This record gives sequence, C-alpha cells and structure tokens, in this order.
Amino acid sequence: MQRAVLVGCGAMSRAWLEAAQTIDGLSVVGLADIDAERARARAAEFGLADAAIADSLDALLETTRPDIVFDVTVPSARHAIVAKALAAGCHVLSEKPMGTSLAEARDLIARADAAGRLFVVIQNRRYIEGVRRIARAVADGLIGDITSLHCDFFLAPHFGGFREEMAHVLLLDMAIHTFDAARLMAGAAPTAVYCREWNPTGSWYERDSSAAAIFEMERGVVFTYRGSWCADGLMTSWESQWRLIGTKGTLLWDGHDGVRIETAKPAGPGQFFSEVAAAELPPLAPSDRTGGHLGVLQDFIAATRGGPIPETVGRENIKSLAMVFGAIESAETGRRVDISI
Repeated sequence: MQRAVLVGCGAMSRAWLEAAQTIDGLSVVGLADIDAERARARAAEFGLADAAIADSLDALLETTRPDIVFDVTVPSARHAIVAKALAAGCHVLSEKPMGTSLAEARDLIARADAAGRLFVVIQNRRYIEGVRRIARAVADGLIGDITSLHCDFFLAPHFGGFREEMAHVLLLDMAIHTFDAARLMAGAAPTAVYCREWNPTGSWYERDSSAAAIFEMERGVVFTYRGSWCADGLMTSWESQWRLIGTKGTLLWDGHDGVRIETAKPAGPGQFFSEVAAAELPPLAPSDRTGGHLGVLQDFIAATRGGPIPETVGRENIKSLAMVFGAIESAETGRRVDISI
C-alpha cells in the first residue's frame, strides 16, 4: 500500500481527494494546511478519520513517512513544498504552475532527477476528451499539416482570495492550460511570443485579467490567444473556442461537444474556392488517456510503480510554463520574446 499526504486543503483539494480515493493500493494518510482546522474538515468530509492532521508538510513527513506528496498549495509555496518532499524521498504530484519562475521550475526538475523521484504537474485539462480527440485528428493528418491555431477564452469568475490579488492572474493561473492544450494539439514546441496584457474598466481583479498573444512555434506554426477573466456575457467554455487550420482543411471546436471539420481539395483551374466536405473526428486511440484529474493521477501512480513516465512530468511541462513566462515578459517589456526551455 502506497502512502500519500496532501498539502493545501482549499477548494481544489476536493477534486484531488475524489480521484485519489478511486486508486487501488493508495492510502491518503495525512493532510496539511496552514489552517489545520481546514485540513481536519476536509479529512472528515472524505472519511479520512485515521489521517494525520498538521499545519505544515514538515510535521506530516515526520509522522507519516509518505511515499507520495500531493502539492495543492498556492503557487508561491510550490518550490519550498516540492523541494522538501523530494528531499524526503517522495514522488510529487503538484498543482500548476510548477514554479513562479523558470529558474524555480528548472531547479525542481534538477532536484527530482538527483533524487531519482518523479515531479509531475497535474495539467489535467489536456486529459479532457475534446482536447485528446482533436490532438488525435491532427496527429492522423485529418486536416493536413497544422499551419495555425486560434483560441478565444472569455469568462467572468469571481474567485475571491489570492487569485483576485495575483499579478498576471490570467496568464499565470489559467492560460497555461490553454497554452498546454495548444502545444499538445499542434505537436510543436513554442519558439517566440508577443503579448499584451490589460485590466478592463470595472474589473474586480487588482492586476491585469485580460491578454492577447501571438506565439511562434516549430515548423512555422502560429498560435493566437485572446483571453479574459473579466468578460461577462456570452462566455466561452473553460476549454476555450478553437479554430485549427491545416493544409487540407479546418477544424472548429466550441470547447463543449460541438466540433465541425471541413476538408478541402486543391482548387482547380478557374475555381475561386476549393471544394470542401464535412469530416468526422476519429476515435481515440488506446494510448489517448482521458479523465481530467483522475487521468493524470492514474498515470502518475502507474509511473511510481514502474510504468511509463507521465506526459506532464516536469521536464515536459516546463515547455508550457515557458510559454506563460515568455508571454509575461513580452507584456512587461512590449517586445517580442524568444522562448528558450
């Protein structure tokens, strides 16, 4: 039986514990939060009567000797928590972002390598079926070679708490999901970005809650992003609205269940437009893992038991984080920024 502890018992911890309780051979033996009463309440909610309760990871490491640490803390605590867990010989599954800077992220990757332990990020939205099926369609060449991806993300959540006080809140806390999905769909890494941030009049966020960015990617692919967390009315889904353009057609996804695809034949002599025909998304392949939080958790636990390295392991996820920090640097400087991993 593998022993796991969870650190950070805010609202997001529910999804983690719901997923963890479905994994055979995994026992959550401790919970910690700076407010120990919140950890105690979460333990009671999930029937973890025997779990140790603490106000710090240090206390849990000493009393429970876990194999695994689930890090669900705020981003500013990430580096200290993950570094401490790795030093204690634990595998770590962490909330995103994996660091508050690329330097922090690189340091944690190096620490995980030195410790011979896994440091994996719960980039759960790439495990959504719609994202997976579109990535499969692109990989199968349904619309030819991808030339560009275009994405709209417009919502208006009132989180309260730390998010409404964060700098670069949209880019750092949410856009990484969208950037990660774009990287998966395109099958290409980022190379450069130009970005503009702003905070609309009437915003309930202290800092910039809206952004627009143009990413250059490998093979000449371009990815454009328009987003806001301060956009009431006609909101998109949390997965955004997408248009993917390839050399043989176009795919539209509304972020819910609506997908439209048209493939095109090259225009013949005298034709103004090419002939197009509707196409269907291909089925998922057995390797196309889904399940959101549960999918990531299943892959992580399997890897700790000798299975394949998860696709959201730190050394891969840093490519998505680099898109975030590249966009932030561009927004701060007003310049196009090269992205180096």
